[in-house]
Amino acid sequence: MKVAIFGQYYQNDTRPIIKDIFVFFNRNNVELVIEEKFLKILYEQEIVGREYKTFSSHTDLDSSFDILISIGGDGTILRAATYVRDSGIPMLGVNAGRLGFLAKVQKENIEAFLRVVLEKKYTISERALLSMQCSPDAGIEIDFAMNEVSVNRKDTTSMITIDTYLNGEYLNSYWADGLIISTPTGSTGYSLSCGGPILTPEVKGFVITPIAPHNLTARPLVIPDDTEIRLKVSGREEQYLVSLDSRISSINNNSELVIKKTPFKIRMVEIPEETFLKTLRNKLLWGEDKRN
Repeated sequence: MKVAIFGQYYQNDTRPIIKDIFVFFNRNNVELVIEEKFLKILYEQEIVGREYKTFSSHTDLDSSFDILISIGGDGTILRAATYVRDSGIPMLGVNAGRLGFLAKVQKENIEAFLRVVLEKKYTISERALLSMQCSPDAGIEIDFAMNEVSVNRKDTTSMITIDTYLNGEYLNSYWADGLIISTPTGSTGYSLSCGGPILTPEVKGFVITPIAPHNLTARPLVIPDDTEIRLKVSGREEQYLVSLDSRISSINNNSELVIKKTPFKIRMVEIPEETFLKTLRNKLLWGEDKRN
């Protein structure tokens, strides 16, 4: 078995988790390939001592890998996705962060979960992604997002205007602080905090969620995931911000953004004991009301 490891180091909270993962895989003769910068941190913190092969780019990962394990929170998984891309390598998140909708494996009983991975007793959940093109070209290197693409105001407290078209047909001009285009995976993130609905991962749709809209009748909208979304943003400042997950770029006013589904999907490992519905109940405290 060949496993890629990508992670974040969070002081002492992460150290025991990382050690448990490495001890388990080394004991079971699993070939480990570690992201270069992460391995450097592990050496500096003296968490690992032996030498490992490394990867530093998406071109270093291929079909010879059985799985990529991300150690951190949901943000770490989103960064790991930029390495996996269209390789088809399944990803599993080990939660060393806080909330964690994507990082399913909790630090408790981690060896039992890793045993499931080793024996491949898991299922795969395919997650749709969003791609974005900007005209004129803004030089954005990684042009896809697993959670959401959002546009936001920059250097101003004034609203921006976002002219929005779906498959060429005019939808609305949002007067707002911004607009979020979310995948089902991202529906539990930024979109949810702005009042958007939760979509289960298998739903073939995207969510358009305005951020603090001035036109108060503007509400989140669920659309089919084969829709092409075109945005044209204007405002008082010369530029606005575009975010693809956590990657932010400044875009000139009146540039045109075209957002649509990518031709590839990210394959997330689903552990039987950690389903999406169970995660919702646990993370959102559903059923905690004493009347239930």
